[in-house]
Amino acid sequence: MISRFITANERVFWGGLLVIFGSTFFGGFLYTAVISKLVSNSDNAIISAIQNDRYYCFLVPLTLPVLVVAVYFYWLSMKMFKHA
Repeated sequence: MISRFITANERVFWGGLLVIFGSTFFGGFLYTAVISKLVSNSDNAIISAIQNDRYYCFLVPLTLPVLVVAVYFYWLSMKMFKHA
């Protein structure tokens, strides 16, 4: 098995790439969920479809209760694992 050490420059590169990737998707989601509803209607078919869509407006608020339950079950399973 070939083991290779990751240099500091590679870590900075991959870290920066992941931050840029995440920021791009967050910006796209923010535009889709919030900003597109606040700007005037567009003649572009894709932007008009995004503005008229209601799915992503409700996606995050409806996902939060599921996230709370998942985090609780994760915490509960870690407590059971530690004390078993």
